[in-house]
Amino acid sequence: MKPTIIIGGGIVGLFTAYYLQKRGIAVTIIDKGDMLSNTSTGNAGMIVPSHIIPLAAPGMISKGIGWMFSSKSPFYIHPRFDKKLLEWSWLFYKSANAKHVEKSIPYLKNISLLSKSLYNEFKQDHIDSELELAEKGLMMLYQSADMEKEEVEFAKLARLHGLEAEVLSPSDIEKIEPNIQVNARGAVLFPGDAHLSPTALYSFLKKHLIEQGAVFKPNLQVRGFEKSRDKVTAVITDAGAIEGNQFILCGGAWTGELAGMLGFRLPMMGGKGYSFIQENQPEIKQAAILTETKVAVSPYGQQIRFGGTMEIAGTNEKINLNRVRGIFESINRYYPDFQSKFPEPEQIWKGLRPCSPDGLPYIGQAPGLENVLVGSGHGMMGISMAPATGKLLTQIHQKESEEILIDAFGVGRY
Repeated sequence: MKPTIIIGGGIVGLFTAYYLQKRGIAVTIIDKGDMLSNTSTGNAGMIVPSHIIPLAAPGMISKGIGWMFSSKSPFYIHPRFDKKLLEWSWLFYKSANAKHVEKSIPYLKNISLLSKSLYNEFKQDHIDSELELAEKGLMMLYQSADMEKEEVEFAKLARLHGLEAEVLSPSDIEKIEPNIQVNARGAVLFPGDAHLSPTALYSFLKKHLIEQGAVFKPNLQVRGFEKSRDKVTAVITDAGAIEGNQFILCGGAWTGELAGMLGFRLPMMGGKGYSFIQENQPEIKQAAILTETKVAVSPYGQQIRFGGTMEIAGTNEKINLNRVRGIFESINRYYPDFQSKFPEPEQIWKGLRPCSPDGLPYIGQAPGLENVLVGSGHGMMGISMAPATGKLLTQIHQKESEEILIDAFGVGRY
């Protein structure tokens, strides 16, 4: 029997391989990179059922226009003439409305809750994984009255949808962070959120898959596909054709290009983010989002990761130091006593998050192709949604009913 070919060795591709292997299905994973350092290894590692609002939401257009004038802003689109960018931006504009948000909330909540439960199962099944999974919640710190209003309103919305949300005063924050001064007007705490080490997760999962017989083929560029009617028979790489029985596209920001080779439309732009690790002195205990600057804070004992920005960059992987400086300057704005040090170039991680124009992932059957599935477009929540995506794709692969409703994630919706 020919294997199932997974194109893309990020965290979504690996979790898809994991659940397929549990069903006894042989998998081969192809990736254009070395599968050592990628978008899945340097992000904030957050598991966030609280993130129920898609990126395409009311207010993002006006905020985005303002942010475009600052290269240090949380969300940035470098103005340029690019047909794909213009199409993506128009579709984003059409989706940024209250009706879309209302429709999206239950889908985003359910897939993240499923993922969180699967992470707990994974941890129990692999007690040696050392994922540094911390289920201490996520604190949304704010400094301005406008952001306080926005976050408190969101807390009310989250409660309406069955999520826990606590509004915190400065004295409440002090109890959570006894070791360091926090400069904040207040915060909202989502106790149901968690975070882990993305590097530890990726390394363990890759090692486990190899031990179970998965075949990894790094550093291969996909050049095209061989098809017979409505079925794909092989993927053509720069090292030759690789035959398979089923094909699953988990290529991150490059998945739109793969779809184009197969003849269907999948609007996608890479949203570049950056992060760096610092010594955690004085110790920050609580994972947080610095809401005015949209910077994520992920503590791991003696070390801590700061990351953020959404730079709509296509597939441009160059480092923009101004974006990194925006993250760095946020640290002492919120934690004035923290001993921050601007990272050296080799200490800066950067990655392209695959962003669909409506802020929802693509999960399901590729249009017009009998044996091609897609799992991509998770934006900043690849880690958060990866286990659920992998399990859902496995259920579709096996022609079973999906565990949750996923029609909003349809691959052919454009």
